[in-house]
Amino acid sequence: MSDPALVPGPQHQIPALLMTLGELIRQARQRALRAVDTIQVQTCWELGRHIVEFEQGGVARAAYGKRLLPELAKALTAEFGKGFDASNLRYMRLFYHAFPKCDALRHELSWTHYRTLLRVDSETARTWYMNEAAAQNWSSRALERQIGTLYYERLLASRDRAAVEQEATRMTEANANPREFVRDPVLLEFLGVPGAGVLLESELEQALMGQLEAFLLELGKGFAFVARQQRISTESRDFYVDLVFYNYLLKCFVIFDLKRGELTHQDIGQMDMYVRMYDDLKRGPDDNPTVGIILCTHKDASVVRYSVLHGHEQLFASKYKLILPSEEELRAELDRERARLQLAQQRDNDN
Repeated sequence: MSDPALVPGPQHQIPALLMTLGELIRQARQRALRAVDTIQVQTCWELGRHIVEFEQGGVARAAYGKRLLPELAKALTAEFGKGFDASNLRYMRLFYHAFPKCDALRHELSWTHYRTLLRVDSETARTWYMNEAAAQNWSSRALERQIGTLYYERLLASRDRAAVEQEATRMTEANANPREFVRDPVLLEFLGVPGAGVLLESELEQALMGQLEAFLLELGKGFAFVARQQRISTESRDFYVDLVFYNYLLKCFVIFDLKRGELTHQDIGQMDMYVRMYDDLKRGPDDNPTVGIILCTHKDASVVRYSVLHGHEQLFASKYKLILPSEEELRAELDRERARLQLAQQRDNDN
């Protein structure tokens, strides 16, 4: 007969049970995510097919031309949300042109993967990247990195393919981070999740942006809130602006981007690009040039930098500065809110 003292008690069996339950939950979440990905890809392909077939349905429809996507986007967005705006519909049309056979699609990949693949001009390279991403289980970020570093082209040109493959594998593993369900903005838009922009932010970023939003509205200097985490798109890339306001005194958009860590030249260049894109895509004929403001917060200090279209610096100096908050005001507000959050976090840790 076994000695009761040697028989493992229930408390000793709990870690194994937790491990089993945790693995079941992780697998279930992955299956759910994969199912949504598959449905989204198939839906986008079908939408693209219908748009293309409509456009090819005779001279009258072809003449409809540039009006088609904006009109479709307006109606679909009103009913289903911004996941079906003109930019996304354009991607869907390109998707059908690039992958005319639905059966040839790899269902391991998400719509974000396929949007990235549309940047590859060569059909052979595009198909190779698709199959390799599925076989190697690349995240959409890993796929973007491999395309950006010309992985396929370097493999073809290299005499030491093994070295190129090892480098690519090392880079992928070093940046491996499983795609989180609530952090794919394209998927959130497709599902019509409300407040998707807020879900994209970390706790600190959300608190800082929320406080800054209230601060600017309380200034009473003509600020009207437009959007948070607003997507602006080129033909091949999506970008998300943290905060967007319209100032009716200045008659211009004012966009904010929050950066963590040291401010870099890349951050400044990105904001300059945002300003140009916003002027091209959103600015009305009677609007003044867009103003971009970079807010950089790190351990030692906060930094604020303004960005305006080249050629309009004088307008900023003589007019915008009279209404926009100063660098000192913005820095002080960032520092106050950051200090408040740190104090609250310290209290939680003490408790």
